[in-house]
Amino acid sequence: MTFTRDFWAVLSCCAMMTLSRCHADRLLPPTDLSYKWLDLLTVNVSWSWQRPIDLPEKCEIQYELRLVEKEERKEGHRCPKRTFLKNVADSCLTKQSNSDHWTYSIHTLGHNCDGWNSSTNVTITVKCPEGRADLVKNFKCVLEPSGMNCSWIPVHPSHELKLSHRVCGSSEKLRKSFKECDRPYSTGMRNGCYLNVTVGENNICIVANSKIGWSIIEPLLVIPSSKLSIREDNHHLNLTWMPPEVGKYCSWKYNFCYTQCNGPEQCLLSSSTHRMPYDENCLYKFRSRVLNGTHCPGMNSDWSEFVSYGVNKPPDGTLTVAVIVIPIILCVCVILSCYCFRRHSDIICPNTPDPSAIFKEMVMNGNKEHKTTAESLYTPVPEVVEPCKITLVSATSALQQNF
Repeated sequence: MTFTRDFWAVLSCCAMMTLSRCHADRLLPPTDLSYKWLDLLTVNVSWSWQRPIDLPEKCEIQYELRLVEKEERKEGHRCPKRTFLKNVADSCLTKQSNSDHWTYSIHTLGHNCDGWNSSTNVTITVKCPEGRADLVKNFKCVLEPSGMNCSWIPVHPSHELKLSHRVCGSSEKLRKSFKECDRPYSTGMRNGCYLNVTVGENNICIVANSKIGWSIIEPLLVIPSSKLSIREDNHHLNLTWMPPEVGKYCSWKYNFCYTQCNGPEQCLLSSSTHRMPYDENCLYKFRSRVLNGTHCPGMNSDWSEFVSYGVNKPPDGTLTVAVIVIPIILCVCVILSCYCFRRHSDIICPNTPDPSAIFKEMVMNGNKEHKTTAESLYTPVPEVVEPCKITLVSATSALQQNF
């Protein structure tokens, strides 16, 4: 009985020691975190780390660094960087134009370390150098075969602005490739500059400087709108776009919208050609833009001007007039015919004598026939003649008038 109790006590102690050992086999996190700005775009984050005595010699130590873009949203980490060194140079350019700090998360992990787990995370907040200010707004760059045409609206027009640019990255070679814009121009409210750069897979980082401070600009890349060609073919319209002169190895998409007969606008996504039904009695209006395709940087075009095709023709009213007018004419003709028939019915349809009466007259006797004939003869009415009295007179007697 005593042996059994001692056995379970030893077994429990060994289990507790094993659990304690598992908990203790977590690598130590980095310490003494610090940072140093190499230029206005690149920061170098460094740390120190002490190797445990009982760590196997074959264990390879690596450090993983993540950029936390928003501290309140820990799941929004950027793709991590791994290194064997105790420092990492990174380009601090985020989509948050008003951000003046970045937070990095670092932890230690090992390979072939016989069950040693990765360390807990430690964080460091990197603050921007002094003098940062908002200098431009509505900054965009139109890509052209000869380079980039960048323009913006200055926030402080009275202060002179200088623009510098280089390919984004943290290597020493890229840090030394800063170039100033030497072809500035101004058009109305917008200022601009031509940059002699070729846009490829790498993005362009731009820094603006003035007396009141500096700012990092992530330009909005815009390509010129492609020309739309319209051709009619067998009651259809064939739409064709010329591909942009930049990004020749990209597979572009074309977003176009159109109206038909002043109807509501409809939008579709297509490749470089599209075929659609065509109504010859309608006016079509098209506008389009180019969207970035596969294996291309995030480049889109602005909407093009409207392109019209066809004309709005009034609908053919011959059938409608025939359907309305012909019944009216027929009704009027029927009414007039009824009126004329009623008015002249004695002429159109005279009274026909009874055939039986004619037959009876034919079989009657001769006297009756003679009488009937006599009675049927016309007897003239005698005229009234006034009597005339004649008196003979002598030639010597006086002429008398008879009144």
